[in-house]
Amino acid sequence: MLAYPGIQMLDVMGPLEVFARTSRWLRDDGKRQDDAYSLELVGLKRGVFRASSGLRLYADRRFDEVGRGIDTLMIAGGMGQEIYRGHVPLLRWIRRQAGWVRRLASVCTGAFLLGEAGLLKGRRATTHWRWCAHLASRYPDVRVEPDTIFLREGCIYTSAGVTAGMDLALAMVEEDQGRAVALAVARELVMFLKRPGGQAQFSAQLAVQLAETETLRSLQAYILDHPREDLAVDTLARRVAMSPRNFARVFTREVGTTPARFVTSTRVETARRLLEESAEGVKTICSMSGFATPEAMRRAFMRTLAIPPRVYRERFNRHQPVGRRSTQPARDTARAELKRHSALEIRHRKLVPTADTATFQRYEWPNAR
Repeated sequence: MLAYPGIQMLDVMGPLEVFARTSRWLRDDGKRQDDAYSLELVGLKRGVFRASSGLRLYADRRFDEVGRGIDTLMIAGGMGQEIYRGHVPLLRWIRRQAGWVRRLASVCTGAFLLGEAGLLKGRRATTHWRWCAHLASRYPDVRVEPDTIFLREGCIYTSAGVTAGMDLALAMVEEDQGRAVALAVARELVMFLKRPGGQAQFSAQLAVQLAETETLRSLQAYILDHPREDLAVDTLARRVAMSPRNFARVFTREVGTTPARFVTSTRVETARRLLEESAEGVKTICSMSGFATPEAMRRAFMRTLAIPPRVYRERFNRHQPVGRRSTQPARDTARAELKRHSALEIRHRKLVPTADTATFQRYEWPNAR
């Protein structure tokens, strides 16, 4: 892991903990006697430096002391990247390593170092949602994808903000060690092996927020609690004593999306939870979620999650014994998530991998063995 003063601490520690926990699990489970991963922190110079939080990290070696022999090089992000992306010797070293390592990855705004080194030219890439526009502006020959968790093109990997680095590391573990090991490590770390549906980042451009006024916040809560009810614009407008036209305008301004999209995202969220946690049939879940027909639910899933309901269930159902499944209603879970994140994801397009370019929105990693 390459780090420097001003890095985001979790960009460093999150991915490294995934690899460290994998090594420990493999030893404890008797699958290996040695460590599957040997971890090292490389810095601008050997010794102590401070993260943006003020906490101290220790670099084992100076970057230019490291030559061949690295399998996977990850580059952390953070406020310091604005200073050190102009560090010419460092950029030269990164370019040289790109020709030697099996995998070269950035976490969060570490993508700017890859961009400055010229390694993202003509490629698709992502970074923290707040920095996507700046990445696209600074490197116009990079195809920036703001709504993905992480991407891979050849040996180059880029990930979204902060915790997305852990998603990327876990997917690398799956690539190296197989699904069973990655799933075990995910459970140890209380993570999803696959984020449901390859969810988009919770950015201001892609997320739904809580309304400013109490009336509309109460209406949002009503929608979350009653996805099966008639939630047409006219009906919702009557509940808040507005004309349909004025209601649609005010709702869109305060919430950041139209009433229809908010209703659809709520119903998709409800159906998604039921598909993950229950054994009900798709038709029953369709009715419980408020969709008129299974086809309407399928189209909504494809628009928002880029995956049909049946395939979603195959990938993300937890397969727990009935007695151990959560009894909390899916709509309550959705409501709690809205309050906690002040957001519900909205996906606008489906990205299709090509033969040499894969978008890991759903962690569909090729078998590299």
